[in-house]
Amino acid sequence: MFSKFSYRTQRIIIIVAFLIVPLTLLATFSFLPVANMFWYSFTDWNGYSEKEFVGLENYITIFTDPEYFRVFGVSLYYFFATFLQMGIALYFATILSFKVRYKNFFKGVIFFPYLLNGVAIGFMFLFFFRPDGALDTVMQMIGLGDFTMHWLGNPDIINISLAGTSIWRYMGFNFIIFLGAISSISGEIYEAAEIDGANRWQQFLYIIMPSIRIIISLNLVLAISGALSAFEIPYIMTGGANGSATFVIQTVDTAFKYGKIGLASAMAVILLFIVIIVTVLQKRFFSEED
Repeated sequence: MFSKFSYRTQRIIIIVAFLIVPLTLLATFSFLPVANMFWYSFTDWNGYSEKEFVGLENYITIFTDPEYFRVFGVSLYYFFATFLQMGIALYFATILSFKVRYKNFFKGVIFFPYLLNGVAIGFMFLFFFRPDGALDTVMQMIGLGDFTMHWLGNPDIINISLAGTSIWRYMGFNFIIFLGAISSISGEIYEAAEIDGANRWQQFLYIIMPSIRIIISLNLVLAISGALSAFEIPYIMTGGANGSATFVIQTVDTAFKYGKIGLASAMAVILLFIVIIVTVLQKRFFSEED
C-alpha cells in the first residue's frame, strides 16, 4: 500500500498517524476546556441554569471589588518566598556538587520533603505551628519563648508561616534540578580555574552561574507560576481562613461554594494570562542566545 506513495508522503502519513490520538486527547481535555473557560468568563452562570452574557462585567468586578482583588496581596508572600526558596536550593546544590562527606545523605534529606504527600505535610505543620507545639517548644528551649505567637491565628504572620511551609515543601525540586545542571559541568573547567587561583566563590560566580543560567530562568518561571497558583498548603492548613486565601482558593470558593462559575472562570483566565506574561518575560530576558 505504502509503495504507491513517495518517501515524503509516507513520512507525513506515519507522523499524522502517530500524532492523531495524542492531539485528539490534547484538544479534548485541554484546548476545549480552555475555550469553554473563556466563554464562561463572559457569562453569569451558576453551573446549571441558562448562561447570561454579561460581557466584561466579571473582569471589572475582579479588579474593582476589594474582596476579589486583595488575594493578589497574599500571592506576594509566596512570590518573595520563591526567591528565598531558589536561593537556598542553589546554595545547597552548589555545596553538594563538590566533594563533601555524606553528601548523598544530605541530598536525600533535602529532596525528601518533595516526595511527601501534600496533605500529610499540611497536617504535620498544623501540629508544628499550633500553640505550645513543636516550634514554640524549640523557641522556648533556646530562650526565645517571648517571641512565640499564634502562628496560624495571627493575620499578620499567618501567610509568612504558610509561605515558609511551601519553601520547605518545594525546595527539594529546585535543588535536584540545580544539582543536575551543576553536575553536568565538566570537572576540567574547575581544575583549570583552580590552577588559575580561583576560589570557590569565583568558581560559582564565573563558571556555575553562567553555565546554569537557562536552568535558573526555567526554575524561576516554574516557581513564580507556583507562587501565583498556591493552593495545596494554605487550603489544607487553613482553608483560606484568617486572611490566608490565595487567588486559586478564592477561585475555587467562588465557583463551588458560591456558585459563580462565570466569575471564577474570569479569575482563572486572569491567572492564565499572568503566567503567560511571566513566561514571555522570561524568554525575553533569559533567552538562550544571550
